[in-house]
Amino acid sequence: MIRIAAVGDLHVGTDLRGRLAPRFAGIDDEADVLLLAGDLTRVGSVEEVDVLIDELAGVSLPKVAVLGNHDHHADVPAELMRRCRDGGIAVLEGESTVVEHDGATLGIAGIKGFGGGFPGTSLAPFGEAEIKSFANCTTDQAAALEAALRSLDTDHTVVLLHYSPIRETLAGEPPEIFPFLGSGHFAEVIDEVGADLVIHGHAHHGAEKGVTPGGIPVRNVAEPVIQDCYRVYHLGRRPVGSESLERTGSPS
Repeated sequence: MIRIAAVGDLHVGTDLRGRLAPRFAGIDDEADVLLLAGDLTRVGSVEEVDVLIDELAGVSLPKVAVLGNHDHHADVPAELMRRCRDGGIAVLEGESTVVEHDGATLGIAGIKGFGGGFPGTSLAPFGEAEIKSFANCTTDQAAALEAALRSLDTDHTVVLLHYSPIRETLAGEPPEIFPFLGSGHFAEVIDEVGADLVIHGHAHHGAEKGVTPGGIPVRNVAEPVIQDCYRVYHLGRRPVGSESLERTGSPS
């Protein structure tokens, strides 16, 4: 069994210095890896990401993240990624990493993702240059995620995104903004290549649980949704009373 702690949308500001670390006390006993589903910061500043790194320094678990839209606001995402990596947080952008625990391997394929909508209302790269750019960003991100997924050969596989791959976990958000909260292109890739679990954030008023058309569990771990500092999911055999995410055709 592998225990995955996950949270997104921490939106760390400099005012949270000294306040975040206590919320993660004890996580080393509850999980085997910590996944951060984007929006690590409020406005994407290096000062904010330095606070995050310092606050999570006491977590000895492997820490893996993707950036979110807030982390791009200050236009220094590469510097944020560098600082995270130097501070012990692996940041994936169309890449994969492998975590080993108790003789099992967990492959994590991660990318920020993007918007564009879902089957039946998906944006196509047609018309103005701005529309083409928006739509092509999504398809490029989906292609990068596919390559990252195909690079893995592990016992378990998790996809880590910021934007949602399905409508279901957006329930509660205004339908008019769904195209800005995710894209079905990512679900298509995930179903084609395969995975055991998909983690995302971004939709603060969405729902926690969903499933891809192919039956892969999806979890929206935005902090306002789970209303906790992290949520733990289990892959493989589980203790009684905890949530199992073994592939049984639908999430529990």
